[in-house]
Amino acid sequence: MDTEKLGASRIMNWLARPGGAVMKSRLRHWLFEPGKTLRGADIKSGQTVLEVGCGTGFFTIPAARMVGETGRLIAMDPLSDYVDLVRGKTRQARLNNVEVVRRDALHTGLDTASVDLVLLFGVVPFPTLPLSRLLPEMHRILKVDGRLAVWLFPAPAGVPASILRSGLFTALGKRNGVHNYRRMEQPV
Repeated sequence: MDTEKLGASRIMNWLARPGGAVMKSRLRHWLFEPGKTLRGADIKSGQTVLEVGCGTGFFTIPAARMVGETGRLIAMDPLSDYVDLVRGKTRQARLNNVEVVRRDALHTGLDTASVDLVLLFGVVPFPTLPLSRLLPEMHRILKVDGRLAVWLFPAPAGVPASILRSGLFTALGKRNGVHNYRRMEQPV
């Protein structure tokens, strides 16, 4: 499946609109305060962070503020409408440390060992992101001491166990609903 081609499709972007409305709702902000969830990922100023599946930017602006002016946030989504929306939000917020890209997370195009932290927030499990292909790409782009932060909604559905079974990551614990993992230097 060519996710990038699918993300540019008018039909896919049209089909994603109802979900986008829910993602932007005040109720979602009230139920899932993004800053609290992001604190569970232990984002640090100066880090390079990849946000996979940024959607409407629910976590993007707060994460960009957490990495600060010396950090960098790469917000990635395959849907062109979401990418355009998030670009507008980051411009409006005057955030120069955010790069919003329309790409497939299975083929990020990012350099090897170039990212400190990957955020998989509400994007797994998802049919177009099979963990068997996603986790090796995340492992590849993470620095040797890099971390993976996974927030699962609505339920884990076996994802934490699958991440450990991959042999690419070791568990660091769970905080504010976020499962944290460290990249293993030598995959098992």
